[in-house]
Amino acid sequence: MHNVPEFVHLVDLAAEKVGGQALFANDEFFAEKENLLKEAQPVFIADKYTDRGKWMDGWESRRSRQSGHDWCLIKLGIPGVIHGFDVWTAHFKGNYPEHCALEACVAEDSATAEELLSDQTRWVTLVPHSRLQGDSHNYFSCNSTQRWTHLRLNIYPDGGVARLRVYGKASPDWSHLGENDVIELSALHSGGEVLLCNDMFFSPKENLILPTKAAHMGEGWETRRRREPGHDWAIVRLGATGKISAIEVDTAHFKGNYPDACSIDGCLLEEDVPADFMASRSIAWQEILPPVKLQADNLERFTSVLKNTAQSYSHIRLNIFPDGGISRLHIWGTPSRFARFNQRPQQQVRADLARCCGASKWLEGMLTHFPFASTRQVLNLAEQVADQLHEKDWLEAFTHHPKIGDMASLREKFAHTADLASNEQAGSLSASEDTLKALAEGNKAYEERFGFIFIVCATGRSAAEMLQLLQARLHNDRNTEIRIAAAEQRKITQLRLEQIL
Repeated sequence: MHNVPEFVHLVDLAAEKVGGQALFANDEFFAEKENLLKEAQPVFIADKYTDRGKWMDGWESRRSRQSGHDWCLIKLGIPGVIHGFDVWTAHFKGNYPEHCALEACVAEDSATAEELLSDQTRWVTLVPHSRLQGDSHNYFSCNSTQRWTHLRLNIYPDGGVARLRVYGKASPDWSHLGENDVIELSALHSGGEVLLCNDMFFSPKENLILPTKAAHMGEGWETRRRREPGHDWAIVRLGATGKISAIEVDTAHFKGNYPDACSIDGCLLEEDVPADFMASRSIAWQEILPPVKLQADNLERFTSVLKNTAQSYSHIRLNIFPDGGISRLHIWGTPSRFARFNQRPQQQVRADLARCCGASKWLEGMLTHFPFASTRQVLNLAEQVADQLHEKDWLEAFTHHPKIGDMASLREKFAHTADLASNEQAGSLSASEDTLKALAEGNKAYEERFGFIFIVCATGRSAAEMLQLLQARLHNDRNTEIRIAAAEQRKITQLRLEQIL
């Protein structure tokens, strides 16, 4: 009996119901690759055969008679960070693969099998060559923090796998979003999650934010018939904190059992909290959609009746009166600046963080915790990581700054931080030629004495004030000056992070 890992409670990023696709398999002689991603539990029908042999509910290749192994390419329905896999060999007993391995890559949504197999695609091993058990759940954890879009399941040498589950968290690419662009904040693909509900007797709460139209009533969220006072509710954590501009409530397929009315409240929480806490009376919910009547088997869109739309929300609570079924809930709006920063490819985030502090150790320490939970977490983390830096790290960070008063260096050598540093050095822009000359001479003397350039958090300071500080610090010993410069770098880092976020 396998211990069930915690990651199985996360979203299956490869599931057919969220858009996952088995793109290509080198062999699917006995059973089709598409079965791998089906939601339904695998079944075994003893006397069912096809013209190729025994019918199996999974992907099964023929018996290999040559060197090599079999494999299948899979496109994730939801690109994201993978926490674990289940290579489920249900009902495959004498015909399961002895081993498997899993690789991942980042590719365009439209990438073909030929493109994925070309030399241009970089595959990274997430699960190395590992033994499988027949007719079992085979769980493998994954420590990668990167965002992935496609997988390759390798089986050695051949055989059958019933289902592949890929558990993780959505990581959309919002690098293209503008400040006012509207997205579906609640969607699974945006990282939305139905955290809690008071009842889901007939069908699960998770169905509320599935990306596809419900095929029937069972693919929505439906509560039992309420026989006591009150009403039913469900709480959704939005994939991105943002301002809400439109809400859609879909009662598709619910005809004699749709709610009479609904309303929606919202709240803003800076940090993640346990799901159970969301039901607490201490949450300050704000009304967004006042109680409105609903209709059977109908999609209702609300815009003009929405209230309190000037503020941002991280969670919403859907209230239905008194009970019944909702097929889908869509919350549309503009994600916050922090959310847009946080949901971009890691290489872009790396570039922005490098503009805040050039120490490699600091940068890697920050990225270990990406994606981030909140602006406050980023600012606190920046200080915690800075506490671990040594002299060589600070010296590296100092090399990423222009010299105080050196406007040419600011414009040319440090173009990647010029938009940040020029604001910080605004006091130098109106300085007299004599002051700028004195700053340049002071910088030269400082660098000759200490071996690194003069570092000061220049925000709000005039050129004359910076010159005075420079001249005063020239009398320090080197160790004292490194400590002072490091403290100034920390101030600069915090200010730049606040500006970016």
